[in-house]
Amino acid sequence: MKLDPILTRAVRLLRRGKHGEVVQILQPEIVRYHDHFRYYYILAFACLRLKDFRGAYDYYSRARSIKMREPGVLLGLAALYLRRGDTDRAIDLYLEVQEIEPRNPVAGKALKIIRRYSGSDKLFTWIETGNLPKLYPPLPREPFSPRRLSIPALLTLVLLGGAAGILYAAGLIPRIPQAGIREGLQDTVLEREDRETPVETGGSYRYILTRNQVLESYAEARSLFTERRDEAAKVALNRIIESNASEPIKNKARLLLSYTEVPGFDTLKDRFKYADVIREPALYRDCYVIWRGMASNLKESENSSSFDFLVGYDTRSILEGIVPVDFDFPVAVNPERPLEVLGYIVPVAVSGGEDVRIRGTALHQSGLQEPEPPGTR
Repeated sequence: MKLDPILTRAVRLLRRGKHGEVVQILQPEIVRYHDHFRYYYILAFACLRLKDFRGAYDYYSRARSIKMREPGVLLGLAALYLRRGDTDRAIDLYLEVQEIEPRNPVAGKALKIIRRYSGSDKLFTWIETGNLPKLYPPLPREPFSPRRLSIPALLTLVLLGGAAGILYAAGLIPRIPQAGIREGLQDTVLEREDRETPVETGGSYRYILTRNQVLESYAEARSLFTERRDEAAKVALNRIIESNASEPIKNKARLLLSYTEVPGFDTLKDRFKYADVIREPALYRDCYVIWRGMASNLKESENSSSFDFLVGYDTRSILEGIVPVDFDFPVAVNPERPLEVLGYIVPVAVSGGEDVRIRGTALHQSGLQEPEPPGTR
């Protein structure tokens, strides 16, 4: 993974105790790092150390909206609730951390301290005398860099690499993909005959493309796939599949689609608006989207959940459209609160055209019924 120079520098500054510089560097970049978990996590940690508890709460909450069960985020929020005196909420979060990491040392220590001082002013005194940082989350990790290795470690890697090369040449270890080449690219290279006859003649198609447009669209899809922009690549591939492109090229497009990966809230790079998707649903078939809105007409069973998703209505001012959402597993939804849905587009035929459904894969809806964020005393 390519190192992010800004976030890497921020972590190094944290390790040197320069929390104020971290905030100065990161806060102006909030638009660039929208929906970037690591950005909010680092910034929250810096604010916590600076005793900017309101800022820490806001950034930890945003990080949690991206990764609901990240232990570091839960520990940060628990410390803020503990400082405020909301022991019950803090305990709930510490127990949740222990469900994820049963041997988490911070959660275990925190619960012991709460039990020891429960029911008295001693816990308040313990916090006010400067002990709370003992329960703060660990420092964010610095991304791996070869420059951080010692000379003996580098020599060891060189020797291991040489041994692996000998075994590879002898056929004693399996062949691995070439470095930097994503799996699926080598299998989807167009042959010469594919390039010579890239279009079909005759027939009825949704899109009519020239030979150059077919070849350029396929090249663009492979380029986007290389950049791990799978959803944008799908749009180009769907256009080819719905066009007069030759069957061999369509088959290569379908094969490349099979190599795309399922994104998460923090890894989806290309965001498609509802207005664009509803205009040409076929182009966005199986493309993942993250949309905000409200849920209505909730239906739940032991093995599934579904609801009508009021897209864009999270602010209760603009309704972009209503999209049915289906989950193949039960999800907890509060119809009174805004939510974000991650799922892929399923075009459906309706009288007079096409509509869409969403097959949901993840959902985020804040579970904290917080009247106001923790502030300073």
